[in-house]
Formats: sequence, C-alpha cells, structure tokens
Amino acid sequence: MNNKTLSVTDHDRNSANLRYIYPVVSRRSGGVSVGINLNTNNACNWRCIYCQVPDLVKGTAPPVDMALLGNELRNFLNELLHGRFMQERVPEDARRINDIALSGNGEPTSALEFAEVIELVAEIRSELAIPSSVKTVLITNGSLLYRENVQRGLEKLAKISGEIWFKLDRASEEGMKRINDTKATMEKVRENLILATRLCPTWLQTCWFALDDIAPSKQDEDDYLALISGLLRDGHRLQGVLLYGLARPSQQPEAARLSSLPEPDMQAFAKRIASLGLPVRVSA
Repeated sequence: MNNKTLSVTDHDRNSANLRYIYPVVSRRSGGVSVGINLNTNNACNWRCIYCQVPDLVKGTAPPVDMALLGNELRNFLNELLHGRFMQERVPEDARRINDIALSGNGEPTSALEFAEVIELVAEIRSELAIPSSVKTVLITNGSLLYRENVQRGLEKLAKISGEIWFKLDRASEEGMKRINDTKATMEKVRENLILATRLCPTWLQTCWFALDDIAPSKQDEDDYLALISGLLRDGHRLQGVLLYGLARPSQQPEAARLSSLPEPDMQAFAKRIASLGLPVRVSA
C-alpha cells in the first residue's frame, strides 16, 4: 500500500494496491468513500465525455473473483476501523467512513455477479457491525435495470442502508448523445428511473459544465426540470439531486473542450431544481 495522502481531486483506483477496493476522499460525501471497482477492464456501456477513466473502452465488466473481493473489502474496512490508514493517509477533517460505493471504472451493474456482490457487501457489513449511517451507494447510469439480477441486487441494497445515485446529466436524447455518448431514449430513461425509485431510495447525480465555453442552455435546464416534475407529479419519489461540476480532469478526447461553470450559475440551476420541492446538494 502506498503512502500518498488522499485528496478530493485524486480518485486513483490503485491507491490501496488492491484489485477491487479503492478509498477516496469524496467531496460529495464529506468523508472516506470505500470504492468497489467491478470494471477492472475499464469497460463501460456509456462513454461520458467528462469521464476520468483512462483507456476507457465500450464493453462490460469481466467476471468477478468473489473470494478476492470479499477478502479485500473485509480487510480494508478492518484497516479503516482499527488500523492506521485514517491517521496516515486521510486529511484530518475527513477521517470517517461515509459510504461503501459501487462505482469504479465502468457501469457496475454490467457485472453478471452484481446481485451476489450486493449480498457479499451485506454479509461483511453485518460481520463488521458497520453502522447504518454508513451508506452503501450504487453509482449507475441506470441503463441495465431491466436485468433480473440487477433488480435482485437493488432490492437487497435497499435493506442495507442503500442508495442509488442515478446518472442524469441531460434530459434530452440529443443532450445524452452529446454528453454521455449513448443512444438511450428518454422514454427508457424515465422507465429506468421509475423502476429505480420503486426498488431503492434514489438520488439523481448530475454533472453540469460548459462545453466549448458554452454553458448548458435554458432548454437543457427546462428539459431536466420537466422530466423531474413529471416523475413527481406521477407519484415517483426521488430523494433529491446531487449537482456537481468538474473536479478532476477528463481522460476522454473531449477533455480540452470542457470547463467548469461559475458558482453562481450552479446555484441558480440548483434553485430552479429546489423549487420543485427536492433537496439539492451542490459540489461546484
């Protein structure tokens, strides 16, 4: 294990020299997030232009070595709880475990063992008496929620202080094609969001930034608000919105075209979202 101090701008998947487990100091969670990277081959079914994963390829997660994953997660959580990692590697103001997050270098629900991974996390949480205040978070683009094993996993996730952070960077097909390099239809996105909210508490996770020095348009905002207001009107409960900007450099070809928005612009959009009655957490 290397001795580099963790920071909010460095989410190095190799920071603990483990295959599946990596710790980060999360600006959104305000503590140490224990990451689980099931996409060790850097494969994802989307290609978001702000993605910080180098050598990203289109594809799916490889087979998961469940025994190794279990050993890594158990041992690393023990080190955080009882070892010297917090004192030696984590800034003083972030020395707490905030969550266990399935995120990593691609879409985690693409792993065929997804439901079994959630079961394993539940077992280790129970074994180590991880308090319910430590969330288990799935960070997902939501595109594979139709799979039976994903739905089984999400039902279990809801029972272990779980949350879904559902990626929604734009709410039009043109916008999603431009930002996420996906041909997803808004009808399917809405169906997946409704399913997510039925299975597990769900937050929207939205990256908001300028492309070619052009901020998202009022139409982009209006599309986003229309989708949310429609869901709420129809009784589909969302926990809130995690609105964030660019913290780390993109590793995609579009990197030079991306730039952060001024804080007032982020807050203005957050205010429009909040007017719908949803909590909004802003990380510029």
